[in-house]
Amino acid sequence: MSAMEVAQHIVLLLHLIGFASLFGGFLVQMKQVEPEVNAAMLHGSYTMLVTGVALVVFAEVGPDPVNHVKIGIKLVLALIITVLVVLNRRFTTIPRGLWGLLGLLTVTNAALAVLWQ
Repeated sequence: MSAMEVAQHIVLLLHLIGFASLFGGFLVQMKQVEPEVNAAMLHGSYTMLVTGVALVVFAEVGPDPVNHVKIGIKLVLALIITVLVVLNRRFTTIPRGLWGLLGLLTVTNAALAVLWQ
């Protein structure tokens, strides 16, 4: 395994940790009456966005073709998630609909990565 492949696998691991943080931060609030954007969601969204861009760079350098439509849609979703998280982090609570939207967008982003080949 080359150094580039090792780096790519490490970035992929960090990307998955970012997803886990974002989605875990969402899930721990299921029973709360007033959900919030917690630190796990904030750091997870940043991690997913940065490592996602890095994974695209690795893919572009690699020999396989890149599905730019899929990557574009995932980037837009990641940006929307990150912007919503950053803008609503300063509030002590967020509406339940916004909390649900953040969870839905997060799962949709992961589903696109896994299901769209």
